[in-house]
Amino acid sequence: MILKDEVSKENAERLANAISGFLVQDGRWVIATSAKNNSVPLQFEDLVDRCLIFESDFQLSSKIYNPQKRAIKIGSISLGDDRSTLLIAGPCAVENFSQLEETAHFVKSLGVKILRAGAYKPRTSPYTFQGLGLDGLKMLAKIKELLGLLIITEVRDATHLNEVAEISDIIQIGAKAMYDHAILRFCGKSKKPVLLKRHFGATLQEFLQAAEFILSLGNFNVILCERGIRTFETKTRFTLDLCGVMYLKEHCNLPIIVDPSHAMGHAYGVPDLAKACLALGVDGMMIEVHPNPKAAFSDAEQQLSFSQFSQLVNDLRELAKATGREII
Repeated sequence: MILKDEVSKENAERLANAISGFLVQDGRWVIATSAKNNSVPLQFEDLVDRCLIFESDFQLSSKIYNPQKRAIKIGSISLGDDRSTLLIAGPCAVENFSQLEETAHFVKSLGVKILRAGAYKPRTSPYTFQGLGLDGLKMLAKIKELLGLLIITEVRDATHLNEVAEISDIIQIGAKAMYDHAILRFCGKSKKPVLLKRHFGATLQEFLQAAEFILSLGNFNVILCERGIRTFETKTRFTLDLCGVMYLKEHCNLPIIVDPSHAMGHAYGVPDLAKACLALGVDGMMIEVHPNPKAAFSDAEQQLSFSQFSQLVNDLRELAKATGREII
């Protein structure tokens, strides 16, 4: 329900409480409620400008509600302008300061403005590298100070949300945390940009409803990330759902980036997948890069070497010219 311009916060709250809805300010007061609730109580009808009816609880991120893609500010970058594709790059994990600094200098030299690296690693096996935790975050903060790069890093669980939010410019909700309501609600109450990765077993509806948890609490700075889903296929790590990307582009008003590194699981396939994603007109891509991939503590098979990444960036810039886009 989109309320009239002159409606006060007090009256908006009364209506939201009456219909068990979420009150958010998006230019004017908006109330999001269950799709099953499709009527306005008579005593509140004079408050409502428009009432949109949805078939499901994919609402605030729907183009039915807002047909324009949301532009999200990340430092000096504007994501979602339909003219540029943002490149995010860095190692899977912070392993030590030397590895992080070397990679950060390298990606910056190629024009990358956002560095990705995990301090907390939600690994499938308890016997694998779990990240450096707070020490890793401190290294990321130091790199940010030294090089001026923006930082995206992942939240593993609710115990370190505040620390990650303080250091990062984008909070990454990983695939395994997509269903973690404590994380979703924390991010909803923050205004910081959030990158939400699709769980490998989630439908598009479930993915979008996870985003709605954040949006319904007032944070519209949400970026969706397709990173591959689990199918019957076992020759690749996951299956990159480009059909799903096209559905999101058509029906959703949030920026969409793609992570071909996690989808493919093998470095040899990442460059061509990245080019395919650029041809689709995605808003961004996240690529894993490491000084010595064979020695990486995690996801060694999928990380690009410096020479591979340098060639990919050159290829992407040429392809961007042909498709009327710009790599930023």
